[in-house]
Amino acid sequence: MNIGLIDVDRTKFPNLALMKISAYHKSIGDNVEFAIPMFTNYDKVYKSKIFTFSKDDTQPFDCEVVKGGTGYSLIEELPKEIDEMQPDYSLYTQIDNKTAYGFLTRGCPNKCKWCVVPIKEGNVKPYRDVEEIAVNGRTNLVLMDNNILASDYGLGQIEKIIRLKYRVDFNQALDARLITEDVAKLLAKVKWLNQIRLGCDTPKQITECEKAMQLIDKHRGKPMQYLMYAMLDNDINECYERVSYFRDNKRVRIVSQPFRDFNNPKQIIPQWQKDMARWAMRREIYAVCDFKEYQPRKNFVCKEYFN
Repeated sequence: MNIGLIDVDRTKFPNLALMKISAYHKSIGDNVEFAIPMFTNYDKVYKSKIFTFSKDDTQPFDCEVVKGGTGYSLIEELPKEIDEMQPDYSLYTQIDNKTAYGFLTRGCPNKCKWCVVPIKEGNVKPYRDVEEIAVNGRTNLVLMDNNILASDYGLGQIEKIIRLKYRVDFNQALDARLITEDVAKLLAKVKWLNQIRLGCDTPKQITECEKAMQLIDKHRGKPMQYLMYAMLDNDINECYERVSYFRDNKRVRIVSQPFRDFNNPKQIIPQWQKDMARWAMRREIYAVCDFKEYQPRKNFVCKEYFN
């Protein structure tokens, strides 16, 4: 069979589901490639979409088309025989032979209004052992757990990561509220691939993130680099204060994005949220220019949002 794959989101980040689908079909002798309908006839096409706001792929295919991912459904899951496959890393040429992607846990106990994980996956639960991900010499691990610190199993896996000397990036951010003295001691021993990522989506989390950074730095014995995720909600003044808070901290990088209402497919993102996200993401501007002085377009300065 000829199998076509479509990564609908078209981001720079590899689609884990498509890599597992590719591995499965190759294991049973099928040909697999990213779909190019004008050149190839396919027996089956898989479309995977993570984000609801990604524009759907409308290419016509004269075959069975399977759609999956959170961007399409909160119910559909990969069949067990596919989900248990090792990813086909050859699908994405940007992945080197030292890097692996995966989850150790699934789910999250929190019920943040901007997140579908508790709805789709339920409370946090064990999913994989780290040695099932770090195979074939792949010891640089990009782990996509939504709340690795929220279970004893997750903490035990971090202990194993330290013991086996894997390098790791928890790329969905750590829950600063769960970083106690003991957890900070543990995280201070981790070999980090990138900055330590924390979530700072509410005003209260500013203090919690500051405390978490202080604890980790104390036990590490030196200042670490941090990346802070900051969701933009409806209150422009609160968002401005929260996103601006870390401007003077050279060790903190802000990644900001507008709140997406998964229950409202016709949602219109306010322009101020788009501008604030761009301002925060452009580090060279964020560091030297207050948002109210930021000029995203000709003849417009963002202080006008506050009038």
